[in-house]
This record gives sequence, structure tokens and C-alpha cells, in this order.
Amino acid sequence: MSNSNSTIDNKVLRVIYALSAIIPIAVGILMIIPGEWKVSMGISENSRVSSLPLMHAILNGATFVFLILAVIAVKKKRITIHRTFMIIALVLSSLFLVSYVVYHLTHPSARFLGEGAVRYIYFAILISHIILSVPVIPLALLSVYRGWTNDIKRHKKIVKFSLPVWLYVSLTGVLVYLFMQPYY
Repeated sequence: MSNSNSTIDNKVLRVIYALSAIIPIAVGILMIIPGEWKVSMGISENSRVSSLPLMHAILNGATFVFLILAVIAVKKKRITIHRTFMIIALVLSSLFLVSYVVYHLTHPSARFLGEGAVRYIYFAILISHIILSVPVIPLALLSVYRGWTNDIKRHKKIVKFSLPVWLYVSLTGVLVYLFMQPYY
């Protein structure tokens, strides 16, 4: 790798690592902001923003589908299609994140009121989803970056970890919505 490529690589990696730290911290802060503060942001419960949880589920589900399509494309050696599907998955995940932040900045967190076994299932899915949503940020960004720069050796190495985690987080995002839908 030449010096200029190495410099660019270092800059991109610093941005990826910064985003990987800033995003989970920002989302964590959103979860502990008192509900009264969120309501005082001036967005009513009847606003279009209140329907964002459904949009989150759609974005997560579409991300899951495009990740699967990307895997199929790469196995068929359709690299351009694979890249297109991966960029779409990254854009969908990014839109989800922005929408999620907007929603949780303006709405108190809903509480899951299910009882019995369903409660344990829900919290097992939710906790694993939350825990894995933190490493999926650098894993997905590094995977896409390594693929985009044709660093295929490193791309393949990281995709072994990033793909299953990204698939799991996007699928469980839909499941969390389905469990929570009656309480929004």
C-alpha cells in the first residue's frame, strides 16, 4: 500500500472508530433522558414521527433482505450486484439509525407489558439485540469499506463476523417491533 493510500486508510479507519464510539453513546444517552424532556421537544403523539417504529421495522427487515440478496449475488460471482445490495443495506441501516434517534429524542420509551414466558423471550431477544448492535457498527462499516477498496482478503476476514451479526441485529430489530407493537 502506498503512503497516500495508507494515509487515506488511516483517516477512514479513524472515522469508523469514532462513529463506532459516538453512536452507541448517543443512543445510550437517549435511553436515559427523562420522558418529560422528550415530550417537551414539542412533537405531539399524533405527529407522523409517532409512526416511526413501524418504519424502523420496515428498514430493518429490508436491510435483512438486502444482506441475504448480497450473499446470493456474491456466491454467484455477481460482484457489482453484490456491491449495490451492500450499499443499499448500509443506507437502510443508516436511515434506520437517524429515524431511531429522532423517535427516541421526541418520545418516551414504551414499556413491554407482556407476562409469562413471552416476557423472557422478549427480553432475551432485546438484550442480545442491544448488545450486538454495538459491534455491528464497526463491523458493517469496516466490511463495506474493505469491499469498496477491493481489499478482498481483509473484507472476507471481517465478513465472517460482520454478516451474521448484522443479519441478527436487523432481524431481531423486526422481532422487537412485533413484540412492542401493542405498546407504542
